Amino acid sequence: MSEREDGGLTRVELLFLNERIERSIRFGRPIAEQVQDRRRRTVMFAPGAVFAFVRWRAGDFGTVDSRIAVLRAVGAGMPFTTYPEVSPGAEILLDVAGSTKVQAVFEAIDGVERIGVRPELAAPDYWRHVGARVGVGLQPRPYLRRRHRAWLLRRSFLS
Repeated sequence: MSEREDGGLTRVELLFLNERIERSIRFGRPIAEQVQDRRRRTVMFAPGAVFAFVRWRAGDFGTVDSRIAVLRAVGAGMPFTTYPEVSPGAEILLDVAGSTKVQAVFEAIDGVERIGVRPELAAPDYWRHVGARVGVGLQPRPYLRRRHRAWLLRRSFLS
């Protein structure tokens, strides 16, 4: 489907095969959804929307792949990076692999939610920070209310 046909939306293909493959959204607000069957669906995000995409796969002896990416949906004419199961692609804010690193990102997401902020509304720079720190085995700094206020002020000046 071309960008014109899908209205400039970012499409994410989700899948659930019990105890084998799971591709899901951890946070984010899709604006539309298409259900193909009981195991497959496609969710669509408006340009600028931030979401977390989790990919997990198991083999005969346990987990063989565990990944999480925090992505920002792109609009027409915006630069993007291709990403598996995401069409046409997205701006990658965070991309980590490995159970320990994925768990650290889940903990960072939980920390943002604990202060009453929806993770998709947190500063995009924070997700870059989390990805950089977790990627080298360091603890990310917590997301604080004052950081969120600063982001909201900066965003209002950018608009």
